Amino acid sequence: MSEKILQEAKQDQEKDHSIEQVCFMNMCMIQDKKGLVLALDKVDDDYKGTTFPGGHVEKGESFYDAMVREVWEETGLEIKNPVLAGVYHWIEEEIHNVIFLYKADDFSGELKSSHEGRVYWTTLEEFEKKDLAVGMERVLKIMASSSLSECCMRQKNGGYEESLY
Repeated sequence: MSEKILQEAKQDQEKDHSIEQVCFMNMCMIQDKKGLVLALDKVDDDYKGTTFPGGHVEKGESFYDAMVREVWEETGLEIKNPVLAGVYHWIEEEIHNVIFLYKADDFSGELKSSHEGRVYWTTLEEFEKKDLAVGMERVLKIMASSSLSECCMRQKNGGYEESLY
């Protein structure tokens, strides 16, 4: 075991092990047959910038169903067989926020923007040059990697420190 993992295990033993409040969300990188990705220029005041489609999991909803629903609501596309690619999570105001990251390349329907923002196809290289929404740099690392599947953001010294696994 690495020194870092052992150190975290020791710290974990000292923590309160009560059940925490959790907020589940999802996000999907949709790629077409030409290799273009679907971008969403989010206009929400709390979370804005270029991102992938996604949103909150509703009470009692499966993660899969939530992903399909969110993509349809924000893009007009019906995705089929989204594949779980990773997890991005952090704790803020005592709520553990968890985003399940999916990839999909099988879809149907007509692309249309929504109140969430404008959606459009772009190259991954152009996507990366956009004014990205918070955390998207880390999401892109997970999406591009065959060995990374988790990003955990921990509060430290008034900010956040990332751990990629």
